[in-house]
Parts: sequence; structure tokens; C-alpha cells
Amino acid sequence: MTSNNESRVVVTGMGAITCLGNSVDEFWTGLKNGTSGIREISLVSPDGFPCKVSGEIQHFDASEHMDRKLARRMARFSQFAVVAAQQAVRDSGLDFEKEDLDRVGVLIGSGSGGLPETDQQAEIRVKRGVSRMSPYYIPMMLVNMAAANISHTFNLTGYTNTCVTACAASTQAIGEAAEVIRRHDADVIVTGGTEAGICEIGMGGFSTMRALSTWDGDPTLASRPFDKGRDGFAPAEGSGILILESLKHAKARGANIYAEIGGWGVSSDAYHLVQPHPEGSGAAKAMNRALLNAGVALDDVDYINAHGTSTPINDASETMAIKAVFGEQAYDIPVSSTKSMVGHSLGASGSLEAIACISSINDNILHPTINLEEADPDCDLDYVPNVAREVEVNVALSNSFGFGGQNACLVIKKFA
Repeated sequence: MTSNNESRVVVTGMGAITCLGNSVDEFWTGLKNGTSGIREISLVSPDGFPCKVSGEIQHFDASEHMDRKLARRMARFSQFAVVAAQQAVRDSGLDFEKEDLDRVGVLIGSGSGGLPETDQQAEIRVKRGVSRMSPYYIPMMLVNMAAANISHTFNLTGYTNTCVTACAASTQAIGEAAEVIRRHDADVIVTGGTEAGICEIGMGGFSTMRALSTWDGDPTLASRPFDKGRDGFAPAEGSGILILESLKHAKARGANIYAEIGGWGVSSDAYHLVQPHPEGSGAAKAMNRALLNAGVALDDVDYINAHGTSTPINDASETMAIKAVFGEQAYDIPVSSTKSMVGHSLGASGSLEAIACISSINDNILHPTINLEEADPDCDLDYVPNVAREVEVNVALSNSFGFGGQNACLVIKKFA
């Protein structure tokens, strides 16, 4: 990747819907303070499920942000994305009446799309018959509809796409969006991820897979990445949206620039349907490719935002992957897991973690990995345990690893 101004891509706006609050400021304040957004699950009855906790969005009413009829025809994951996109566009200061909308695109990542809507409509089909199903079911559940609904909301007629690479989806979407701008197919892209998969069929599938935490105490203690007592992830939902622009376009309109997308990398484990490679080899390849793409040396990396799911296998394999990339230097790089506080929002998680990295770069503060109480000998790096830390951050690496062996990593840099 060249480093001239023609190829540089910057972040000029951010929006977030999370279990810590429905704005970037609330989200980042909660992270810095080590606040958990994990609560007792309420979107489904906890009866019958071994997992009793989740990172659910609170106080969200889509009709406060869009026409009520339109909101009813939109799946929950799309609602989150549209509202987060509205925030990000406002934050960016973009005036779409002054833009060539053929040069403004949308690229969103999501893992499962309208899964709760599938659950609901399947129940209606069984109990009341096919004729009683919603005529809007198909355009609600399709994974591409978050991108489509954002395009419709702002009348954006440029490049559009959807990444459906499980838990790596929004990290890959951001990387792909930067690449679209670099090849001059767009000047601006609304990108990020969204997920709203907490429903009976989703909970049932992850429960029988034994991927979820079975913690039965204080819900805020359930997600404990890298801790010896971790037993699975806390399911979550939400959306993180970024506005990416070419540096030339951002400068021409006098935009506020938060950070620069330095580079990205992807790989496949080619190993297992749901488990990461035990030595983290695929994850290491994605990290190395991102650093190479960004032109960043190993000793330039100030911080790693880990995938850090709180599952026994993932956290150990990610630790091995970081060591494989950085060697002994791995022990000197602070690593933390956003999921310790917001749980695992699957396809949306990478976008929220990118926002956390950008916030770290701007504030020179690393949020902690909370609930890290007992050291695991297989997880022996500096995970910024329990308390935020002031550190100058110029380069951050953000990791996302998904089912199917999908790996994606972003390098995010301080803008200079």
C-alpha cells in the first residue's frame, strides 16, 4: 500500500448503539470506567437456556429516529445500523445535498441479519399458517438490508456491499471500505457493522454448541476474557458505524479527522467449522498481513484490541497468535478486550472495537479488560487488567476472528 495522499483513508464520523449506551460518548465513557453492560437476559426467557446473561440494548425506540411505519418494516439489526449511521453522519458534518451521491457508498458487516424475525415468523407459520406471515419478512431478514436501509435513508446511490464473515464481518467491512476508496470507486463510505441475534433460535444454537457462558452469579462478572475461570461468551447486540473518506475529500470540506485506516488483512484458518486453529496460525497471518498492508513495523504498535471473547479456546489461541507475530515484544504491548464489558455482538463487534481503538488514539487512554482476577498460564500477556491506563497510542491493531476460520485485522493510526 502506498502512503501518498491519494491513497490515504481517514475516519471523520462515528456512531454507536451499545449495551453501555446509545452513543459513542456513552460507550467510550463506560469502557474507560470499566463498566459492564451485561445484564440478565430479557429478550428471551432464560428458562431452558444455560446462559442467563446478555448485552442487550436499553432504551431504544427506532420510531424516535425514523417514521414509525418504516421502523415496523425494518428488522432490529437494520434499525440499529440506521440510527448509528444517522449519528455518524451528523458527527462527520457531511451535507449530502452538497455531495455527488454516486460517490458515496455503504458497506456493512453482519453475521446473521434478521434472525429474531426468522424466529418470530417461523412461530407464526406453525401456529397460524403461512398466510399470516408478514409480507415484509424477506426484506427484513436478508443480511444485506442494513446496507440497503442506510442507502435508502440518505439516498446514497454509490458502491454498496455487505460482509457476512461471522464475527469478523464488520472489521472486514471497514477494511474493504477503505480499499474501495483507495481504488477511487468512492469518496465516502458509510461502514461498520450491526447485529441483533438474541432470540430463541440463536440462543439455542449457541447453547447446544456450548459457546456461551453459564455464569449464574452477578451478570456483570460473566464476561471474563483471559481469566482462568472464563467459560464462554456473553451474547450481545448493537451497531458501530464509521464514516470513511479519502483524505483529499475530507480536507477539501474541512472535516474533523479522528484517525486514519492504516491497513487491513484477512486470512482463513482452513481448520474447523467453529474452533480457531489451536496455535492461532490463521490469526497470526491476518495480523501480519494488516501490518504489512499498513507499512507498520512491529515496534510501532502501541496497543492491540483483542478479539478476546472469553471462551477458553479463543483467548489462548489469540495469545499464541500475538506471540507468533511479535515474539518477545508481545509482552510489552498492552492488550485489552472490549467484550469484557459489552459481550460478543458477533458481526458488529469489530466495528465497536474499531471505535474503541479510535477513542484510545484520541484520548491516549486504554480501556481495561475487566473481570480479570485469576491468571491463566496460557494467557500471560499484559491485558490491562481491571483499570484503564494512560498510554500514548499512535498505532492500534484490532483483531476479529470468526466461525469458519474467518480472520480480519485492522491497523488504525493517529492522523498526522
